Amino acid sequence: MDHLVLTVIAKDQPGLVERIALCVADHGGNWLESRMSRMAGQFAGILHVAVPAAQRAELVGALQALAAQGIRVLCDDSGSEPVGSWTSILLELVGNDRPGIVRDITRLLAEQGVNLESLNTEVMPAPMSGESLFHAEALLAVPQGLALETLQGQLETLADELMVELNLRAES
Repeated sequence: MDHLVLTVIAKDQPGLVERIALCVADHGGNWLESRMSRMAGQFAGILHVAVPAAQRAELVGALQALAAQGIRVLCDDSGSEPVGSWTSILLELVGNDRPGIVRDITRLLAEQGVNLESLNTEVMPAPMSGESLFHAEALLAVPQGLALETLQGQLETLADELMVELNLRAES
């Protein structure tokens, strides 16, 4: 079996995922995992499929043909999992919205060799004031060689500069 990672984007519409799933199934593929969401009127997703090697080219062609229906699909070989020992940490961040929060936090994480496993963000009105609040939740893979106290201290210093609340906790 060949393993593919597909990225999908299209204007949100009923039946979109079903068309992709039908295409995968029609070519003997198996839908293994996915992360999909509607955002700003668009549908975006990433998925991992396994397909018999003999059906791979036909599946890729069929997925790319979905462009005629307004569904753009990018296909690539799956990658290898990172090697090494990691500690999974959940990061939650809340603060007044402003440009650069994601840039600043991810820069610090990258400098420390922390891998961003997942990131969900949104901006919503604060309950009392109606001001825009930025909220982020991330799953981090922290290298075993990095002391969690060191990472926590650096993130707290940055959180103070950004004027945001930040919480780290071990993934349960």
